[in-house]
Amino acid sequence: MKHLLYLILLIAACTPTPKDVVNVDALPPVYPDYIDVTIPQNIAPLNFLLRIDNCEALEVRAGDLVVNTSGNEVVFDIDEWKELLARQHDITVTISARVNGTWKEYKPFSWHVVGDSIDPWLTYRLIEPDYEVWNHVEIRQRSTEDFDEAPLADYEHQENRCMNCHTFGAQRPDLSMLYVRGAGGGAILNQGGQLRKLDLKADSLISSSVYFGFSPSGRYIAFSTNLIIPAFHSQPRKRLEVYDSKSDVYVADLQEHRILRSPLLSQGTVFETFPTFSPDGKYIYYCAADSVLLPSEVTQLQYALVRIPFDETTGRFGTQVDTLAGQADSIQQKHSVCHPRISPDGRYLLYTVADYGTFPIWHPEADLRLLDLQTGAIDTLAIVNSQKSDTYHSWSSNSHWFVFASKRDDGLYGKPYFCYVDEEGRAHKPFCLPQRYPTYYDNTLKSFNAPELGRGRLPFGPDDVARAMKQEAEKFN
Repeated sequence: MKHLLYLILLIAACTPTPKDVVNVDALPPVYPDYIDVTIPQNIAPLNFLLRIDNCEALEVRAGDLVVNTSGNEVVFDIDEWKELLARQHDITVTISARVNGTWKEYKPFSWHVVGDSIDPWLTYRLIEPDYEVWNHVEIRQRSTEDFDEAPLADYEHQENRCMNCHTFGAQRPDLSMLYVRGAGGGAILNQGGQLRKLDLKADSLISSSVYFGFSPSGRYIAFSTNLIIPAFHSQPRKRLEVYDSKSDVYVADLQEHRILRSPLLSQGTVFETFPTFSPDGKYIYYCAADSVLLPSEVTQLQYALVRIPFDETTGRFGTQVDTLAGQADSIQQKHSVCHPRISPDGRYLLYTVADYGTFPIWHPEADLRLLDLQTGAIDTLAIVNSQKSDTYHSWSSNSHWFVFASKRDDGLYGKPYFCYVDEEGRAHKPFCLPQRYPTYYDNTLKSFNAPELGRGRLPFGPDDVARAMKQEAEKFN
């Protein structure tokens, strides 16, 4: 008992605490940027570091929680963090730093905690931000509530082949799909934890599925077929351009093993891509552009947001395509639209805009837009967008959160950011996915690609995907 008391006193004596504090009229240089953000009550601890030289110690007061630490990294105890978020909703954060022997206290900032929880799981592809090659690609799932992470499919089990993004059906862990490319590849469908290998490249289709989305019932998958061309710019300020030389949209009937076609979705003079079902299953939203001479006229390639009716009962398409947003939006600026996603409650449609084309990940001007499907109003999301690429996104099941990929830090590496949409439809300042170690993003050489929120942990892993890949692919006609 005496030794334990000595140990406690020794730890207390070594814990740095502020004295003779000098006030600094500036906000602390916190990384990731967690200053004045809105967060869900179930989020993992916002561990961070202070980007200042010669930082010897920190004291962080977050509401009634106090953390003292040496160095410039702050790591919260997860149990204390959960208790903090459960008892306090407007948390004032004050940071004091000892720099070269002097304690400095920065201006306080806030964390606003809301009761609308975010979906507890996030999937994403980890990939190097290369131009034409890939290496050691993984698709992983990570808990948003803590730091539990596990692979879904990885390069070791797939002979280092490229794997396409993983997509949920209605954020359900028992309905999802991913695609493994290359010889013998196929779409790996997860239905209730049972994996099936599908061959969605029927005769007359220009390629197998590239971008896809489930119908509400899970019976149908709307997908695009794309011939994708990568090309380098001659301008040094631009790295790469990627465009479709051909693209069409189809629907796969998973029950009848049929490919459903409409001439309105596979017009030879129109590029169609990025299909997604409305939550009620009555429409397929997608992006369409009149063909231009490529690559010389790629800057004139302008995609519009359109939709076509669809009947889930009969599997029939409507006879008219309606345009919702496109080359001229509410602020009268030309944009090309991609990545449409509708909130599960059917109220909002989130999409990406760029100056041209359909591959905005290399476009620094790429931004998000929020279309109110009831009023037709378009929010330019000024509080969300950055000066770098803000692109691929998905909704949480309660329609109050979305995640998106942003390159705002360095213009090269994408990271997942979460944004809250309140009852009035106002978007709040987004925040980056927390990591167990605050220096994680400084040290990783992977981009987080195509983040997707899900309501539960997916019931399979790399071994299961490898076994499914050995199956004979189910044919569609």
